[in-house]
Amino acid sequence: MAKPRAQPQSGCSVESALAVIGGRWKGVVLYWLLRGKLRFGELRRKLMNCTPRVLTLQLRELERDGLVKRTVYAEVPPRVEYELTAFGRSLEPVLLGLKDWGIRYQRRLP
Repeated sequence: MAKPRAQPQSGCSVESALAVIGGRWKGVVLYWLLRGKLRFGELRRKLMNCTPRVLTLQLRELERDGLVKRTVYAEVPPRVEYELTAFGRSLEPVLLGLKDWGIRYQRRLP
């Protein structure tokens, strides 16, 4: 099991959730992985403004928190795939709700 993050300062469960999935890229990575396994390069193409270093760090954190599984295949060149764990997949209703809310919010903008 992944090493848990430190307890939130306020003790609020929303703070705990945002500590794990918050930030600019984690939610987007999780959203794309809802559709199935993706290789690093595929994720990079979907997150064009995210640098490889930042994407790597975000994926490591998501893996450490038990939301993403990383599989390395012993091939030449090496192939690495990322997919949601069962715990990560439990975020599906939350991510789809955020997507729907984001669409409604974008429609309000000029």
